[in-house]
Amino acid sequence: MSMDLKAKIEELAARLQKDPALLGRFQKEPIKTLEELTGLDLPEEQLQPLAAGLKAKLAAGGLGDALDGLKKLF
Repeated sequence: MSMDLKAKIEELAARLQKDPALLGRFQKEPIKTLEELTGLDLPEEQLQPLAAGLKAKLAAGGLGDALDGLKKLF
């Protein structure tokens, strides 16, 4: 099975950002939540890159929002 990691990260990040409860579950149990979201039952070490990329994407999105808020101050 081949998966476009970047596209999957974008898709999952959008879903998580729209659903605060789902985002909370992801933050507590990222691997288990990813298995539920993707329907994949893979070893943790194979889902880890997806989880790491998703965490980075979500953090970057939060940073972008913070920077937009700062721009409005000036």
